[in-house]
Amino acid sequence: MPRDFLKDARPEYDVVVIGSGLAGLTTANILARQGYQVLLLEHHYQLGGMATWFKRSRGHIFDISLHGFPAGMIKSCRKYWTQEIADSIVPLTGIRFENPQFSLRTTFTREDFTRILVEKFQIAPSVVHEFFDTARGMNFFDDQVRTTRQLFDQFFPGRDDVVRMLMEPITYANGSTLEDPAITYGIVFSNFMQKGVYTFQGGTDALVGKMKSELIRNGVDLRIRTLVEKIEISPDRKVQAVVVNGRRIACRAVVSNSNIKSTILQLAGQENFDQDFVERTRAIRLNNSSCQVYIALRPGEGFDEDAGDLLFHSEHSGFDIEAMLSRNVSSRTFSFYYPRTRPGSNRWLIVSSTNANYSDWASLNESEYSEAKADLIRSTLDCLERYVPDVRARLDHVEAATPRTFEHYTRHLAGASFGTKFEGLQVSRDLPQQVGGLFHAGSVGIIMSGWLGAVNYGVIVSNDADKYLSPSAAVL
Repeated sequence: MPRDFLKDARPEYDVVVIGSGLAGLTTANILARQGYQVLLLEHHYQLGGMATWFKRSRGHIFDISLHGFPAGMIKSCRKYWTQEIADSIVPLTGIRFENPQFSLRTTFTREDFTRILVEKFQIAPSVVHEFFDTARGMNFFDDQVRTTRQLFDQFFPGRDDVVRMLMEPITYANGSTLEDPAITYGIVFSNFMQKGVYTFQGGTDALVGKMKSELIRNGVDLRIRTLVEKIEISPDRKVQAVVVNGRRIACRAVVSNSNIKSTILQLAGQENFDQDFVERTRAIRLNNSSCQVYIALRPGEGFDEDAGDLLFHSEHSGFDIEAMLSRNVSSRTFSFYYPRTRPGSNRWLIVSSTNANYSDWASLNESEYSEAKADLIRSTLDCLERYVPDVRARLDHVEAATPRTFEHYTRHLAGASFGTKFEGLQVSRDLPQQVGGLFHAGSVGIIMSGWLGAVNYGVIVSNDADKYLSPSAAVL
């Protein structure tokens, strides 16, 4: 008999959370702390969403995607998770840029970027300070008309090299472009500029394991391999149940950590929304996806610390979004994982990440797809040889992931690694006004991409759900 992953589940809960990305996990944890009966449903066999990992033979563990986030993650984890989790967040100080325009290293802080812009790029200190102050002053309620390109043109006209240094890491972090609203750049960039880039020591598996333990302590009913087929909505437009693995489970509220478009158009059903809201949903643009190459050296074999932690490598002549998305890869970010990443291990790993278009991979037949992945691996190792000499001679394992890979494992529409463009945020926020008790917490608008954004959006949505379930509840 197949295993019943809903065995002993209750027939009714206060809240059902669909999906276990960091936003969904955080929402579930906060609501359970407040005494609600919470059921968390995850279609995959492990928790985490895009904050995940996989294991390979000979003990290799690979983290998915680039796990760098601002220092604000420490405060959010301490307040909404545990002190133990917050204490495991450590800085990454070895940030490198290598491209035809410049070669530099930085701690990725405002102070160090100011030094580099003034000394290396010869920008007037007053201009640099005004730029940083302008970016820091941006918020969600600002004008969305001004683009990131216009922001850079205001402060650094004709300086493609400066734009490259300031923009390239953010593009890799959340898929943003020069044509996106300037606030989506300014807010994310300023968050990083406070104290630099941080990561989780111990690996994603350790982080999610600690989160799982905390969720269980707080009474969340966690279920894996449970695919939600439908959100059931009453005639008066209120959430009343979900259908999962063929079973109906009643609830007072649903928080979807699924893609906003699939949440509305598929799970809830467009017939339950105003037509103009459906059209706004259809108009949401997905952000781009990623290709990654996972590289492991033989146990005990390593590379020099001089390699750094994050390396932004490009062979392109200037900053070019289309070139960064092209299957003819000219730009990569290398994440270097040392034994200290997972204390007690003797493993040196590298993950290469490139931004990608789903359309470039979706139409390939199996033979073409296999060859394209093999070519991605070959070109990545060719590039890596510059920084880790003789890497092929010391190689123990290598494999590649594409937008099709992310689509398969995460069920994200078109394998989108970075959620939606900015217009998705307002649709997500307006969802409860359309259907009572239906909320969304996920990567909507590139402001919300990344680990810190996901956790903080989970906090915001948990507060919204709490107010709906208990109208007299105090604001967090």
